[in-house]
Order: sequence, then C-alpha cells, then structure tokens
Amino acid sequence: MGAERYVPAGADLDELRTAAASCQGCDLHENATQTVFGAGPADARVVIVGEVPGDQEDREGEPFVGPAGRLLDRALAEAGIDRSLVYVTNAVKHFKFVPAERGKRRIHKTPSRTEVVACRPWLDAELDRVGPELVVALGATAAKSLLGQDFRVTKQRGSVLPMPDREERVVATVHPSAVLRANDREAAYQGLLADLTVAAKEMGQRTTRR
Repeated sequence: MGAERYVPAGADLDELRTAAASCQGCDLHENATQTVFGAGPADARVVIVGEVPGDQEDREGEPFVGPAGRLLDRALAEAGIDRSLVYVTNAVKHFKFVPAERGKRRIHKTPSRTEVVACRPWLDAELDRVGPELVVALGATAAKSLLGQDFRVTKQRGSVLPMPDREERVVATVHPSAVLRANDREAAYQGLLADLTVAAKEMGQRTTRR
C-alpha cells in the first residue's frame, strides 16, 4: 500500500497530475470519482495543503472549489495573499466519504493515518517541483502529515515551524470547513485570518511570483 511506485521520477507538475489519475496506492480510489491533484503556478512561493477533497472537488477534479474553498479565497484576500499565486493541494488526493442514510448525499470522512502516509509521496513530489518557501497546513490531518503525529493545531497554530526532513517552513491553522461548522463562525473565521496573516507577513506581506 502506497503511492510511491506510481510517482514518476523527475516529472513536472503536469506529468505528475497525469500519473496521479491512475494511482491505486490505497483503497480510496475505488469509490472516488477521480484523483484531485493540486493546482496553481509551478513557481508558487506558498503551497496550501488541505486534508482531502470534498464532494464538489471530487466531482469537478479541482481542489478547494466548494464552500470551504470560497471561504479560503476570502480569507486569503483579506490576509493579503493572492490565491492565483498560490499552489493548493490536499494531503490525500481521493475523496473519502460514507453515503448518507437517505438520498444520494456523500458525507466526508477523515482519512486514516495509513491513507495519509500512502498518499504522502504525491505531496512530497509536489513540494519538490514547486519548491515553496512556505507551506500552510489547513487542519489537523494536513498539519500532522507535515509536522508529525504529535502536532496539535489547537496549541501550535499560527507559528512558523520547520518541517521535519525538508527545507520548507510551515504555518498550521484550522481548515476552512471547520470554520463553516463552528458555532461562532465569525470568531473561528477571525482565527483563520490571523493565522493566514502570519503566513503573509512571513512572506513579506504579500506573495508575489519569484
């Protein structure tokens, strides 16, 4: 189990995206509509990593195009980060879900540690090709994938931290979907915005192409 054998050595992002479409490194490919690979400029200074594609992302094949993505767009703009200059992806590339008891709705399910580890070669390949100066991890799954299982978003969010075994620095925050689920949505949104502002300041207030 694992994606490593599907990742072509020396491939650019387009070649990686094509190869990922055929990945069977874990069982999630069996029920997902398609692989949802990352998107954005190959020379991005910032890579944003979420957890797993949602229902709308699974159907459209693009990351962060659903409600959480729209909220992320708003927060990035307010923090001074131009999303068009950012590469966005997920720790796991296939939608994990359980069917609703009624109707055709599919309910998101958090990927297991085994599934996150299996998909990590794709994320490493993306980071290798983009070569960002900073990575923003959205939510516990993405943060633990990058910073280790002991990382706690609630305690360590909003700090600039080194990534183990890599040169990139990481700022972790909550996932936009958690903001949408929060009882006090405005307070949760302001927390996300504060963490993204830390990332913007770390990059010199605004992200620009290198």
